[in-house]
Amino acid sequence: MLRELNDRAAIDVLLREGPLTRSELESAIGLSKPATAQLLTRLEQDDVVGKAGLRSGGRGPRAQRWAVRGGLAHVAAVDLTPHLADFVVADVAGTVLAEYQVTLPVHEGADVVGTFGEALSHVAAAAGLGLSELANVVIGAQGAFDPRTGLLSSAPHIPGWLGFDVPARLSEKLGVEVTIENDVNLVAVEEMTEGKAVGIDDFVMVWLSEGVGGAVVIGRRLLRGTTGGGGEIDWMRVPDPASVDTGDRWPPAGARFGNLVDSPAIIRLAAAHGLTAATAWAAVTLARRDGADGFLDDLARRVAGGIANLVAIADPQLILLCGDTSRAGGEELAARVAGRLHELVLPRTPVAVASVQGNAVRAGALQSALAIARADLFGVITPALAH
Repeated sequence: MLRELNDRAAIDVLLREGPLTRSELESAIGLSKPATAQLLTRLEQDDVVGKAGLRSGGRGPRAQRWAVRGGLAHVAAVDLTPHLADFVVADVAGTVLAEYQVTLPVHEGADVVGTFGEALSHVAAAAGLGLSELANVVIGAQGAFDPRTGLLSSAPHIPGWLGFDVPARLSEKLGVEVTIENDVNLVAVEEMTEGKAVGIDDFVMVWLSEGVGGAVVIGRRLLRGTTGGGGEIDWMRVPDPASVDTGDRWPPAGARFGNLVDSPAIIRLAAAHGLTAATAWAAVTLARRDGADGFLDDLARRVAGGIANLVAIADPQLILLCGDTSRAGGEELAARVAGRLHELVLPRTPVAVASVQGNAVRAGALQSALAIARADLFGVITPALAH
């Protein structure tokens, strides 16, 4: 049992940090020099690790480096949107082998399973693999996924993907294990792995772009909920604190948070402040350039009104804003939101902008796919991705 735990710890470190020398691994896992040498010999004999070149630099002989053999398994990850499907294939060590972007039909009645399978076959072939050689595929999609039924909901933008058990049908058709996950949950996974949430146990992520989404992480585990609706913050009821009349007539129970801070709503709010823009992020960029404090404060009030509900319940360590609108606002908008938030709740929860660059949804999907493969191969469990 102790040997198995030590092996698993060594594999975990090598997967997280990449190729290491024996002495570096020894320091990381706290074993003696002889024990670490025996461990590496054992893992090499089991074909789990292999030599990965020599460490350069410094005086004296260059030390041998060791790494997990990436070819033990391969995975695929996909960011699925109405505009583009962004595919990546990687080996189990995380080395990217192929990428592919294509527009797939998502309208009602489209052969979404068939066209998805063709695209996946294409990117797998580019990586020198057949579909059967993929250990699993993780898809990130805008919407809520119910693990009990396999159904997607809150996804009117991809109607062809609604009304059937998505992972079951894809797994059967492709002969590969397929998992589907909410896109903002996957951004949270990537932020925990590479961004500002590294080492943070409890945080809330708020996605502001064309639409609105969220993710809640408690104890470094995603809060998915019974029906997969955990973090679907766009459905919260929030009063509109804006100081201007935008022409909207909200119901007595309050507006949906998503209807207050999605792109169309922010465009109307900007117009009420005399700013004309085609998107929310363009409006925020324009407001920051021109010093339109009234608009930015109203936007911050709206965002803070929704976040306050989450802070009152979860009391997280951190709020992270992500998405196009958040990036346009930057830390200036985050500071305004924090100021308004602290007027509404007792905790002085910091608010920041997510730091992960590029396609964070696809990156989070890849982290999830790797975690599944690594758990199957090595027993290395990533808590955030446990179901």
